[in-house]
Amino acid sequence: MSKTADAFETRFRGHLDELKWLYMELYENETMFAELCSEMRRFYEARNKNLKKLDLEREAQPSWYKKNDMLGMMFYIDNFAGNMKGIRDKLDYLEKCNVNYIHLMPFLDTVDGRSDGGYAVADFRRVKEELGTMEDLEALTAACHEKKMNICMDFVMNHTSEDHEWAKKARKGDEEYQSRYFFFDDFTVPAIYENTVPQVFPTTAPGNFTWLPDTGKYVMTTFYPYQWDLNYRNPRVFNEMMYNFLFLANKGIDIFRIDAVPYIWKELYTSCRNLPQVHTIVRMMRMISEIVCPGILLLGEVVMEPEKVVPYFGTVEKPECHMLYNVTTMATTWHTVATRSTRLLKQQLDIVNRLPKEYVFLNYLRCHDDIGWGLDYASLMQEGLAERSHKQYLNDYFQGFAGMSNSRGELYNADPVTGDARFCGTTASMCGIEKALSEQDSQAVEKAVQLDVMLHAYMFMQSGIPVIYGGDEIGRLNDYTYKNNPNKAADSRYIHRGSMDWKAAAQIDDTSTVAGKIFSRLDRLEKIRRSEKVFMADADTWTLDTWDESTLCIGRYYEGDKLLGLFNFSEYDKMVWINETDGMYVDMISGRPMKASGVPIPAYGFYYLKKENEPGGDKVENL
Repeated sequence: MSKTADAFETRFRGHLDELKWLYMELYENETMFAELCSEMRRFYEARNKNLKKLDLEREAQPSWYKKNDMLGMMFYIDNFAGNMKGIRDKLDYLEKCNVNYIHLMPFLDTVDGRSDGGYAVADFRRVKEELGTMEDLEALTAACHEKKMNICMDFVMNHTSEDHEWAKKARKGDEEYQSRYFFFDDFTVPAIYENTVPQVFPTTAPGNFTWLPDTGKYVMTTFYPYQWDLNYRNPRVFNEMMYNFLFLANKGIDIFRIDAVPYIWKELYTSCRNLPQVHTIVRMMRMISEIVCPGILLLGEVVMEPEKVVPYFGTVEKPECHMLYNVTTMATTWHTVATRSTRLLKQQLDIVNRLPKEYVFLNYLRCHDDIGWGLDYASLMQEGLAERSHKQYLNDYFQGFAGMSNSRGELYNADPVTGDARFCGTTASMCGIEKALSEQDSQAVEKAVQLDVMLHAYMFMQSGIPVIYGGDEIGRLNDYTYKNNPNKAADSRYIHRGSMDWKAAAQIDDTSTVAGKIFSRLDRLEKIRRSEKVFMADADTWTLDTWDESTLCIGRYYEGDKLLGLFNFSEYDKMVWINETDGMYVDMISGRPMKASGVPIPAYGFYYLKKENEPGGDKVENL
């Protein structure tokens, strides 16, 4: 038996009992389980030698992704570089951005006008034609691996496009394929579901079912009518989706973002969210990956507050996702910008910091999606902030209508009945750079850039891995041209999904430009983070009282090194009343020695204060 075959057998035997027990608990189907095991072996044998070598390296260092050099960037392939070959040509730029984790937004085959930004997949084994081919994807991942970069993709498990082969056959009346979805002859059963299942898009896609007049049946469509929910009660669905997952892993994907993971199991008389069977499926997916391709990571898209997403990490003995998004902290960050109050943010950070260090969160300021104001309103009510009126204030603020705001952006899915709405805009435009540039106000530009950089510096200090939204490194502004495209005009999220400004990117070495100002300062922060072991993802992290609600202090400690991050969320100079009397500190930005007590901090300013080592103490090493 070869060494690699022996590795597979060892992994397989190590997981077999649990995997079979969970599979049989869901499906009670020995034949389908045997098929799954056979296909796992086939995909392992088809995995190329370079990927198998990477698997072995990562197995030997299971915490490889928790190091302080991990920095992500997410972008759309077409907007960033046209196609996959174009991305390969831009790898040097991404290296200059200090990025080693690239999240390629959805690139699998979809149908224009019915794609939901690429989340309605028509073929899981075909790249959208204008973006390239599977061969191009494989070449790109290989080129990234040569540069020690990781590729992340979205794996849409909850549904397929109505243009998927399965859906087309189901639509023609094939009962075997209809069983892969949720089809109903009348609205009796859908009505029972509707009594307990919330609506995702009540204004643009009301209800959870769609009538198909050509078929004479209803089909479950939680998101949009052209996205048909998959029926994971059918073992054929689970098996085939795992084969798609392994196929893509063998193309060199390192990180799978499991889209809408809480939705994938449906049960009558429930909300069809976060059901126990979801965790069974994710746990099986984790074991399948650890058998066939243990070098890959699972990233769960779970849009809930930190303490409620924790179950998706699984347990130390039976892990599920490797990483989860820190969604609530992101939204609370922008609440803090609008209110100049860090109270709720500090509370959120304290919750995350109390979680086990094995739990890794991805932190971000902006992404491809809208911002939903899913805040802790029970806590805000204690401050006199009612949910509906505060959501209204936040949306007014970031449109530039209230609170002395300089932000610019647009609402998404505004509901005039409930008053609810989400918000869209780039980081730079929300920080006021768009407004300042349009008014040719150089002082306002400096102030807005300072806010932008401070927010990134704060994000880098959080517990976990930071991810930058592509274009934020050069201060990309809102793009209003989406209104001219009939396939995009109704979806305001395209305001922050504009094309990369390569003209601005060419100015990153010119610090008289906005792109140069932001890029150079983020570059400095990123290199500090990479060189200081205190930024390891599993470092001790906590907050300190500052006695001023508009300022925040985050502490980090790792193997003898201590760092304090101080951040001013207000447009006024402040005094941070911390009292760390354990010696002198050095501001890592300016190199200036400072005491960590009674620290004056300018408007939208920040400090990275590192405690000086005592004579004879541990020396700082560049990792």
